[in-house]
Amino acid sequence: MDFTDLGLVVPVLIAVFAVILLFSSVKVVPQGHQYTVEQFGRYTRTLSPGLSIIMPFMDRVGRRLNMMETVLDIPQQEVITKDNAQVSCDAVVFTQIIDPVPAAYEVRNLELAIQNLAMTNIRTVVGSMDLDQVLSNRDDINARLLKVIDAATQPWGVKVTRIEIKDLQPPGDIIQAMARQMKAEREKRAQVLEAEGSKQSAILKAEGQKQSQILEAEGRREAAFRDAEARERAAQAEAAATASVSDAISKGDVNALNYFLGLKYVEAFGKLASSNQQRTVIVPADFAGLVGAIEGVKSLTDSVGRGGPRGEPPEGASSPFVTRP
Repeated sequence: MDFTDLGLVVPVLIAVFAVILLFSSVKVVPQGHQYTVEQFGRYTRTLSPGLSIIMPFMDRVGRRLNMMETVLDIPQQEVITKDNAQVSCDAVVFTQIIDPVPAAYEVRNLELAIQNLAMTNIRTVVGSMDLDQVLSNRDDINARLLKVIDAATQPWGVKVTRIEIKDLQPPGDIIQAMARQMKAEREKRAQVLEAEGSKQSAILKAEGQKQSQILEAEGRREAAFRDAEARERAAQAEAAATASVSDAISKGDVNALNYFLGLKYVEAFGKLASSNQQRTVIVPADFAGLVGAIEGVKSLTDSVGRGGPRGEPPEGASSPFVTRP
């Protein structure tokens, strides 16, 4: 190899070395991540998102940490409850690194540590509760797990934002027993509601009958009051008519007495003719006298209307009741 070729190789080597030096000293950190820098194996600083320069050959990137919130699946496991029932449960944990230094150097495998911590605490919390409480108090279980796991991960620079129980699966025989219990409970509620409905219906029916009887009694009372008032007025009218006839008789008016007796005669004969059990009507022998009495009443009313003398019956009319001597 001559000196001319050696003069060409040296610049090429220098250029290659410069490129390697440039790539080893310049670091680009993506958004949502942070890198730790170690110098001869000791932590020195943390690189934030963006372009950063480190000392080549002396500094190196130690841990590449994701600072975004991440979801960690907790595998399904069998848990024994307080009342010795076996339940299969799994969960999800939402975590976020707050301090990259403890997360990188305080725990060896961060995700595995959080996973094992969550599984042990799930067994502790679920094992301290009865089966019914486990199935009905998921929010309580989540709150207790969040409190315990978040406190345990604080030294690691990790914030547990949420933990949720995904599935709680009792054994098949317990599920069938729960189904029968639920069916019996619903049938019981249906019977109770039906009994309540019958009770309310009977109460409403009794109230309706009570109101009906009250209204009927009030109606009878009002009808009796009206009947009594009508009888009282009829009696007053009868008394007034009797008094008028008595005054007319005392004054010597025979037609007034004939009118009164004829009226009673006609009423009695009408009742006799309108009876349901009366098939044959017997006409009195002195029916012609009844006609004469009616003519006398007519002449009486005519004479009263004309203002003429009273007491004389019309010619040719004979009365079957009272005659002047």
